[in-house]
Amino acid sequence: MKKVLLFVGFLFVFVMLKAQPVKIMLVTGGHAFDTIQFFQMFDALDGIEYEHFVQPNANAAIVNGVAQKFDVLVFYDMWKTISENEKSAYLKLTKQGKPFLFLHHTLVSYQDWGEFEKLLGGKYIQKSKEIPVEQQSTYVHDVWVEIEVINDHPVTKGFDNFKIFDEVYGNFIVSDKVTPLLKTNHPQSSEIIAWENSFNSSKIVYLQPGHDFRSFESEDFRKLILQSIKYLANSN
Repeated sequence: MKKVLLFVGFLFVFVMLKAQPVKIMLVTGGHAFDTIQFFQMFDALDGIEYEHFVQPNANAAIVNGVAQKFDVLVFYDMWKTISENEKSAYLKLTKQGKPFLFLHHTLVSYQDWGEFEKLLGGKYIQKSKEIPVEQQSTYVHDVWVEIEVINDHPVTKGFDNFKIFDEVYGNFIVSDKVTPLLKTNHPQSSEIIAWENSFNSSKIVYLQPGHDFRSFESEDFRKLILQSIKYLANSN
């Protein structure tokens, strides 16, 4: 009888631990977005608990060690400036193995910080007088995007090919070290639009879709977000 009770006790503890929500640090700032539908999307994600931080307060919080209490860091910001202390804080997190999920316009962040491109696994090149036109990235709003799954992966599990009404980016950099997850043949988009990257000890996922409320209300996009978060949480 004691053995049975002990087993039941262990089983209860195991189930309770498994039932704990994934805690995410959700970062925005630097780009307007459909806030109501965006937060409704995160509210609807099963098993996810989030705390919202807006730049520049988000980076200040990361410097102060706040990110340590979260399982996954999720970025939907497009931020320009980053101090040396903030750079060090990001790199420290990667050495500790903290997982990151970057969404949509985060690809444009920190144009002058080379390590960020290595961390994320790619870069959108903004227009500049110093950069030849042929090297600059492009974007087009409000188009139907046919999306194809490239690799069998926990992020894309259960997906067939699908389409989404969204914004595409063209002519952006994708590292040859990433594992591609999704691609499109849209003529105004770069081919690879989602990937997994590794940087130091961290796992990183980037999803290019996610411009406005139509993406946020898409069941396919929500499923991608949820599976990305759960995959990254389990990699930590």
